[in-house]
Amino acid sequence: MAERIKVTVVGSGYVGMSLAVLLAQHHDVIMLDIDAERVGKINNKQSTVADTEIELTLAEKPLSLAATLDKQEAYEGASFIIVATPT
Repeated sequence: MAERIKVTVVGSGYVGMSLAVLLAQHHDVIMLDIDAERVGKINNKQSTVADTEIELTLAEKPLSLAATLDKQEAYEGASFIIVATPT
């Protein structure tokens, strides 16, 4: 089995949430966001977007997924950083 790596996803909108949920099935994912409410939802296994597939995956699959407001915690040790913020 491949080694698990830490991936940071910046932004928890539709793109960030989708990528994080997919990657968290095989890697350790931490999401960085500036919205405390969104961070709380993610840490409670709730989606920040209305999407049935994401909601089911969060509810039914074991994921290595967490969220934070702390940049240092998010970036420290990350092998990859994905920026998924509005343009």
